[in-house]
Amino acid sequence: MEYLMMFLYAVAVLGVLLGLVTFAILAERKVIGAIQLRPGPNRHGPWGLLQTVADVMKLLLKEDIVPAKADRPIFVLAPVLAFAPAFSVMAVLVYSSSIGGADINIGLIYFLGVSSMTMLGVLMGGWASNNKYALLGSIRGVAQMVSYELPLILSIIGIVILAGSLNLTDIVNHQASIGMWFIIPQFLAFFVYMISSIAELNRAPFDLPEAESELVAGFFTEYSGFRFAMFMLAEYTYAIAIAGLATTLFLGGWLGPAFLPGIVWFILKVFVVMFIWFWLTATLPRARVDQLMNFGWKVLIPLALLNIVFTAIYKVWMG
Repeated sequence: MEYLMMFLYAVAVLGVLLGLVTFAILAERKVIGAIQLRPGPNRHGPWGLLQTVADVMKLLLKEDIVPAKADRPIFVLAPVLAFAPAFSVMAVLVYSSSIGGADINIGLIYFLGVSSMTMLGVLMGGWASNNKYALLGSIRGVAQMVSYELPLILSIIGIVILAGSLNLTDIVNHQASIGMWFIIPQFLAFFVYMISSIAELNRAPFDLPEAESELVAGFFTEYSGFRFAMFMLAEYTYAIAIAGLATTLFLGGWLGPAFLPGIVWFILKVFVVMFIWFWLTATLPRARVDQLMNFGWKVLIPLALLNIVFTAIYKVWMG
């Protein structure tokens, strides 16, 4: 019975996630269109609401092409390996005081450890394609994701010090007990986290692994149809997961005025985090590779370490 409930929970989360990804893609196109004074999708359905559905149907009906000289087993496995970790981290996110996945003591470590496996799908997809553009994009992607995973993890340590726990529910409850979201005492950590997450997700202005103006489409240049759709699904699923973690750590999770349920507050905060990413996508040009790497190693990591030192001093001083 326990395994059946776990399976049903996974199916339910996957169904909701597919709907959220569809909405997130449409929301991004609408937000970017509004910022750039364009209408955005407006042809299919009222206000263009069915545009993403039409795009998904088009991708699913396209021919599945595998390059003749590609490493077929790895080529086929790469999109799955990119999506599976992004979906697996949903197992520990807590959406309200009564709705959530596994409430484990090392939920934060599980999230960070499993999510880092996504880069394997990027590397395998570029390597197996037998395409120089794809290979260069995958190498860029791994270098970028490894480099920016360090400041992202370091930015979270300050919260662990203050909350004294790696359990996501405990972190939210600690924010409730002190009457303050962690974004206030950990604003520097939030700044580092947000920038690192953009690079970790390969989103503009740090979308160098794709870089369509240089590398055609980067690591998924040779992918078509539903395999390409799976890479896109992995990207937006991971984006929702990272935004959900930011909401839990910095924005009080499901905490909010009682006139709305906790899960509604959680979803609204996730959308606010993603809106910031959409905003930056619409306004900033793509950074150069050297600028990206220098900023991560020479700016974000020192800032994250500085935040840890200040947080530790404060914790000791307050007893």
